[in-house]
Amino acid sequence: QVRLVESGGGLVQAGGSLRLSCAASGRTFSDYAMGWFRQAPGKEREFVAAISYTGLTSYYADFVKGRFTISRDNAKSTVLLQMNSLIPEDTAVYYCAAKADFKLMAIARLYDYWGQGTQVTVSS
Repeated sequence: QVRLVESGGGLVQAGGSLRLSCAASGRTFSDYAMGWFRQAPGKEREFVAAISYTGLTSYYADFVKGRFTISRDNAKSTVLLQMNSLIPEDTAVYYCAAKADFKLMAIARLYDYWGQGTQVTVSS
């Protein structure tokens, strides 16, 4: 079992930045690829970014490329999502998730563990 706890969400003005953190506990953190998803009211959960076990490979949704950066610190069992140049459309609950393999990272239903989410609100 892997427990994931997100933090760092909040209210920010358009153009601002936030850094989300996801702390993992339980099994060996470096055994899992990690992803971030988000879900806005009335919309399906969508892929944001993913990172491999070592952090050497990452993927991003097209709508966040150049603005968001995913990283991980295996020694601290954490994965981060640095979000810059935020826009109101980024408003959503952001979730981190763990996956035992580094395949098809954009498909939410394939992830093994999920956090409870953290709210990000971007005002115009």
